[in-house]
This record gives sequence, C-alpha cells and structure tokens, in this order.
Amino acid sequence: MSKKNLCKPFYFLLRRSLTSFPQHFTSNFPPHIKLSLLHHASPHHPPPRAHTFDFNCSPGFSSKSLCSKSAVEIQSGCWNCHAAPHSAPFLVCDSCRCIQPVDCSTDYFEIFGVERKYDQEGENLEFKYKEWQKKLHPDLVHSKSQKERDFAAEQSARVIDAYRTLSKPLSRGIYLLKLNGVEIDEEQTISDPELLAEILEIREAVEEATNGDALNRILSQMQEKLQNCSNTLGHAFQNQNFEEAKLAIRRMTYYSRVIDEVIKKL
Repeated sequence: MSKKNLCKPFYFLLRRSLTSFPQHFTSNFPPHIKLSLLHHASPHHPPPRAHTFDFNCSPGFSSKSLCSKSAVEIQSGCWNCHAAPHSAPFLVCDSCRCIQPVDCSTDYFEIFGVERKYDQEGENLEFKYKEWQKKLHPDLVHSKSQKERDFAAEQSARVIDAYRTLSKPLSRGIYLLKLNGVEIDEEQTISDPELLAEILEIREAVEEATNGDALNRILSQMQEKLQNCSNTLGHAFQNQNFEEAKLAIRRMTYYSRVIDEVIKKL
C-alpha cells in the first residue's frame, strides 16, 4: 500500500459508510431523491467542498432536495389538517397521521429523541429507527397523494441517514463537531509524522501477513486502538475540547481504514 493511497482524504471512507442505502429502502423513492442518493454514492463523483459536506439538513449538513418547507411553515401546523404539533420532532401529524415535510431545523439527535452527546446506546437508536420506518416508509403510503408520497420518501431517507450517522462512532463524532460549528476538512492529509509512521508500519504488516492468525492479531490491535481513540473523543466532547476531538477523529479514520483492509484479506 503506497503512502499516496494512505493519505487519501477520509471523505471517501465516510461516503462509503454513510450513503450506501439498501435497495428495498429506496425502491419507491421519487426520482429526485434517488438521483440525490446516487450522486453521493458514485465513486466517480468528486467530493464536495468542506462547507457543503452533506450529512443532513442541519446547519453545515444542508441537503436542499430534502428541505420542502421552511421551519417556520412547518412549525405552524400540519399541511393537511392544520393541527398544531403535539410533540417534537414533527415528522407525522398526531391528528390526521399525515407525513410532514422535512424540517431542516431538527437535528439527528432530536429525530431519535436522544441527548446531543457522543456516547449513545445503539439499542435505543435501533428501536426508534424501526419505529420511524413503520410510520414513514414509502411503501406504507403508496395509495396516498403524490405530495405525501414525496414527503414520505424524503423523511424516510433522512431517518436512514440519521441512523447511519449516529450509530457509528466516527460519523457521530464528525456530526457532533459540525453541530458545534467545527469543520472537518475531508481533503486534508496526514500532517502528524508520528501517526503517519504508525499507519505505514501497520499497512506494511498487513501486506506481509501470510495467514489468518496474523491478520486477526492486527485486527485485534486496531480495534483496541480504535476503542481507545473513541474513549478519548468522548472525553474531548465532555470537556468541549474540539481540537482534541479533531485529532481523535483523524486517528479513528485511519484505524478504521486499516480495519477494513484487514477484514477484506481475511
């Protein structure tokens, strides 16, 4: 593995892990949603600039195709029956059960009803994710108006993206930094000589590994390093130390990439 390949921006890792949508989720999405997803998933499409890095519709994660109305219009009431929202987030009307347009002021943590913090329980996210999909999946509104079918596709796509983002430590950390106004430059290469030397040494060990036992040892070491970095990231967020958080995220990015390479060889 060359040093040039090692230093590729970690945007590609995130794109692969965050924008791979299962086919059965997208089969009924309208054309403009499918086009948006394919636009992000294509390996030949150039990475977006840092200020338009698309995770969602929250500040720093704008996705205009999913923003059907302004937050003011949405919060004024249901588009169908005009009933006021009974609770937040307002994805489905409690009165008429109609699916609402995406509210870009609602962040991913609010969608799942969890505290905006790094440490999360995966079981809680999965349970709420399944609950939302039971209400929002496009297959459930196939007999409704085109307007509501479009809203269902947009809301379902956003919930999928929210779940994928929050359920993985690396993407969750980057998202939290974005919410705190801290940009991650996905085009930046390694500038830490110590980290660069460490990763090059690990890559060499992976290439020279001749059997599964050797690869499993490397995998175990990388998983331990990744967990240690995740713990560091959690402490950094607790202390609002965003510079330390950025350093931890960069290490997690490259450890995750090595783990992927080892798994492919096993």
